[in-house]
Amino acid sequence: MALPIRRRPRASGTGPGVVGPARVDRRTKTLTKRLQPGDVAVIDHADLDKVSADALVTVRPAAVVNASASISGRYPNLGPQILIDAGIPVLDDAGPEAMTLIDGDPVRLDGPELWSGERHVATGTLLDAETVRAQMHDARAGLAVQIEAFATNTMEFIRKERDLLLDGVGVPPITTDLDGRHCLIVVRGYHYREDLEALRPYIREYRPVLVGVDGGADAILEAGHRPDLIVGDMDSVSDRALRCGAEIVVHAYRDGRAPGLARVEALGITPVVFPAAGTSEDVAMLLADDSGAELIVAVGTHVTLVEFLDKGRDGQASTFLTRLRVGGKLVDAKGVSQLYRARIPGRLLVTMLLVGMLALFAALASTPAGQVWLQVFAARWDDVWTAITGIVT
Repeated sequence: MALPIRRRPRASGTGPGVVGPARVDRRTKTLTKRLQPGDVAVIDHADLDKVSADALVTVRPAAVVNASASISGRYPNLGPQILIDAGIPVLDDAGPEAMTLIDGDPVRLDGPELWSGERHVATGTLLDAETVRAQMHDARAGLAVQIEAFATNTMEFIRKERDLLLDGVGVPPITTDLDGRHCLIVVRGYHYREDLEALRPYIREYRPVLVGVDGGADAILEAGHRPDLIVGDMDSVSDRALRCGAEIVVHAYRDGRAPGLARVEALGITPVVFPAAGTSEDVAMLLADDSGAELIVAVGTHVTLVEFLDKGRDGQASTFLTRLRVGGKLVDAKGVSQLYRARIPGRLLVTMLLVGMLALFAALASTPAGQVWLQVFAARWDDVWTAITGIVT
């Protein structure tokens, strides 16, 4: 099935196809920060994951050129299908030649061919729904191998971080008070916008400690809140979020190296450093658990096995074990939004009743018929009050 290609006005002699300026970056999440609608995104992303694909769709590029295979066959990753469903042309497995383009070069995608002016840059495979469906079917056969690798990585992580997982050894003290409170950890991952919107009543009533994991801090700000704590390696969080007044915890490698530390200190902020293996969202959960949080609500994190594998990191085994560590404290945002019902405080009900009675009195007093009714009511009330005082005295 042929994929419909959107055509844009072009200069004479450029030939048919999708035309736009190339935006080149090996890191997809870095590229999406400067990508504009109508640009051609040139990436080098094997097994394109759902989060990266969602970020690309949000920007609406004219096309995506991937130097690597968007579906390698290791497991059924979710990203390519998202781009195809959004109607974005994808030139797949274009090879390393695609990465030789210079940012801003005008490029033309003509079927499986990528051109820059008169220069032929690369040849790939133009993905369509049928191709993706066939590749995903074949990739499901690789799940068994990936599960075995996942189990191996899990055992390796247990050997490295046994003391941290079992006894909390190495968790640094923080000034943010989490003891006995709810903690909402936001990762800019799966459906984070929808989950944050659904949790507005919960946030308003329970006032949880808001923890942003890297770019999750910006997600909290975009939702109209302010993070209390920002945890991560600081590679995808904005300076605006870092300056918002939240406490900063820099996730460092186990050997103490912290690439994000210099950036935070350059802003005049003294952060807490947390050396640990695994991902930054693991660090945030371990920190919340060790600091005495009563409940940990996770937004945008991984839940299913495919989501763990779709992240594309061997270290996802740490995420699995961290969830076992925090145990019954951890609740997914969707579970909270489905089970939570906003409670109306009693004083609010009394206030609403009084306001309603005042409004009714004002409406009756403003009409002749209402005034007569109020006079009758006053006379009846006087009779009742006289009878009550007579019985008491």
